[in-house]
Amino acid sequence: VQLQASGGGLVQAGGSLRLSCAASGRTFSRYTFSWFRQAPVKEREFVAAIMWLGDSTYYADSVKGRFTVSRDNAKNTVYLQMNSLKPEDTAVYYCAAGPRAYPLYYSERHYDYWGQGTLVTVSS
Repeated sequence: VQLQASGGGLVQAGGSLRLSCAASGRTFSRYTFSWFRQAPVKEREFVAAIMWLGDSTYYADSVKGRFTVSRDNAKNTVYLQMNSLKPEDTAVYYCAAGPRAYPLYYSERHYDYWGQGTLVTVSS
């Protein structure tokens, strides 16, 4: 399985960005896909998760109401729409996937595959 994250960049506070995670290598019917982020000198933290089948999505409290995770099964791509961005959202964002992540979708230890990360910088 390969995950290719893209879409990061520099944006002003209050702005928006959409991250993409293109997946390849197999079928993902039982997979959980998630976004994690790691800010400078901080540990990596959970941001959002989505199941490959069904409508279940999950969010960290810090991004609820501002970020939306979605997927396009036909394109094997997961998205993270980020609105009302804040300087504290500045981080490298990683997509992750795995068949055994649920229900502990917030724990990075339960993911088998990771993308390379894409940098999001929010200026004040």
